[in-house]
Amino acid sequence: MHSDSSQGAAQGVAIAANPAMAGRGAGDVAMVYDFLLVPGGAEQVTLHALRQHPDWSLVTAFVDPDAFTAEDLSAARVHTLTSPTRRPGWQALKVLRAFERHADVLAGFDRVLFSGVYAPAAVRHRAGGNLYYCHTPPRFAYDLGAWYLRRAAPWQRPALRWLARRVRRSFADAMQRMDRVAANSHTVRARLERHLGLKDVQVIHPPVDTAQWTWGGQDDFYLSSARLEPYKRVEGIVRAFMTLPARRLVVASGGSSEARLRRLAHGHDNITFTGWCTPQALRELTGRCIATLYLPREEDFGLSPVESMAAGKPVIGVDEGGLRETVLAGLTGHLLPPVAAEDPSAIREAVLALDAGNARAMRGACEARAREFDAAVFDQALARFMEET
Repeated sequence: MHSDSSQGAAQGVAIAANPAMAGRGAGDVAMVYDFLLVPGGAEQVTLHALRQHPDWSLVTAFVDPDAFTAEDLSAARVHTLTSPTRRPGWQALKVLRAFERHADVLAGFDRVLFSGVYAPAAVRHRAGGNLYYCHTPPRFAYDLGAWYLRRAAPWQRPALRWLARRVRRSFADAMQRMDRVAANSHTVRARLERHLGLKDVQVIHPPVDTAQWTWGGQDDFYLSSARLEPYKRVEGIVRAFMTLPARRLVVASGGSSEARLRRLAHGHDNITFTGWCTPQALRELTGRCIATLYLPREEDFGLSPVESMAAGKPVIGVDEGGLRETVLAGLTGHLLPPVAAEDPSAIREAVLALDAGNARAMRGACEARAREFDAAVFDQALARFMEET
């Protein structure tokens, strides 16, 4: 699962050889997303849109059949462009080339909704009717470029600089070809304006099916569900709980840092790693925890905090990025200053302050706040966005 696969996505998903041959009719829409590899927030938004619009087709670079089943995509006609890969640098270049060179099938659709950071490159195959729902510009090529370079080995940096330039050129060209652009948060809209000069960008917050995230009681643990990548800052959370033997932490996710974090927490029996969970298992954990912790670096929007609040659980978050648009400090959780989000002692104090009693007292405010981001709100806004094109 962690190496390149030469087998197509047809193992786990029913794939149409060509959407044009799959019973399309007048007025058809295609949704174009980078690839389906892990069950992250952007992937959830993609699957939600396809469930709401079973007449749409999905064009994507690849689908990992180990992560997404035929049931996940049962409502969509799926067209893939290449085989799965998990090697980050090669993945970016391979996926970008696939959209630039092999997505000519998009020319036959009346309207196309692009999403992701590489998929917009496929707009070169179309003349008009192009919409873009932006989760973020490619961050390694823009605002986090210096951060990624610092973390790369010296011998990797020239290649990373070249790739960033390549991706920036492609992304900027694609933005000029879009008829309309929407962003998933005010944070992302500001990035689009700062880096690309885009001003007429609508904000449509991602959907959360709040009815699926419910209070399940209160067991004796806190929950982290952020992907285990350095920019998600989960290491600070783990280190904080290493100094809190009386408080339990469940880390319910996977990622490139998983093995290292497991080694770090070895011997601390109050810290449990589950790996990636099924959606149902994650909902159950969220519904039963005391509170959740989510401290990513300048998060685009962040579905996890809204899901947590929908289950009546407050959030220990960070006062930057999309969390400033969702978590109400003092009412539905605590927001740490960005510098404190990397300080285990500050995280430790936040956990001690948000004990079981204080967390229960925030339940009503959390549930009410989450309803403002319900999937029905997204569905209505996206419908208007599509119809106005």
